[in-house]
Amino acid sequence: MKTYVATKNAGKLAELVAIFAGRHLDLATYDGYADVAEGEAGYVENARLKAHALMGQLREAGIDAAVLADDSGLEVDALDGRPGVLSARYAGANATWPQRRAALCRELDGLHESERGAHFVSVLVLLLPTGEEIVAEGIVNGRITEGEHGEHGFGYDPIFFYPPSRRTFAQMTDAEKNRLSHRRRAADALLEALVTK
Repeated sequence: MKTYVATKNAGKLAELVAIFAGRHLDLATYDGYADVAEGEAGYVENARLKAHALMGQLREAGIDAAVLADDSGLEVDALDGRPGVLSARYAGANATWPQRRAALCRELDGLHESERGAHFVSVLVLLLPTGEEIVAEGIVNGRITEGEHGEHGFGYDPIFFYPPSRRTFAQMTDAEKNRLSHRRRAADALLEALVTK
């Protein structure tokens, strides 16, 4: 099924394309997609906002296709779930990813490894041309490291340690991360819901 992805985030797009390769959805991007202002209500609301915005833009262009949108974030236990839906805007709207990671690590200064629990959350919304909507969520648990480790991935990957692999997401290859990430788990749940419809 031809499906346009509502994102301008190159890292997120690359992950979604790899995760969905050969799996029911033929992902594409729409050059005319204009980002929408995200809110603070939750991942589902933000993903819906992006999906409906892109669907409207496609229809204006005379394109009839499905739309996939993702909203995701990092939730840190010691910070009562922050940064959460504000993950991409943490430390200020114009902060770089290294600045966001550094700000987060500073907030956890002095905390023992056992107090650094965190999890990544991904919510996917698939909006079908009929207007029907499928929502799926994926979560992966880990902890925040004291410094950055690894060269791969993007966002908070260099400081997100995944205990079963004994590495951060940034120390994994893209293929390794895509087999177990929050985005992969959300994709699996979405496809299961789509196939059983």
